[in-house]
Amino acid sequence: MPRKTTRSTKTTRPAAPKKAFLFFNCDEEKSQTSMNVLYNQDVYKDTITSRKALWKKVEEELAAGRVHIADENVEAAKQAVLKGDPVEAGQFLQFGTILAFDCH
Repeated sequence: MPRKTTRSTKTTRPAAPKKAFLFFNCDEEKSQTSMNVLYNQDVYKDTITSRKALWKKVEEELAAGRVHIADENVEAAKQAVLKGDPVEAGQFLQFGTILAFDCH
């Protein structure tokens, strides 16, 4: 006797787009015109490894003096990048920010 095949009539929702993060050097006001995607070309995926690489980039920019974070905000910025929402770390950065983009 042949097997009956059943079709699922259940509809599935499309998965939410994955995020990618970009670090930008910028002016103090964080104007979009000061953010040069040709200067900052690295894209960081929403993975543990990429978040660590993103924090390393922030540390390199700090060490070079191109961005500033008040001493009392360094740990909060680090936690936002590594475990929270990296975009939130941008509020602690002077002359730098992190933006999120959807990946499809």
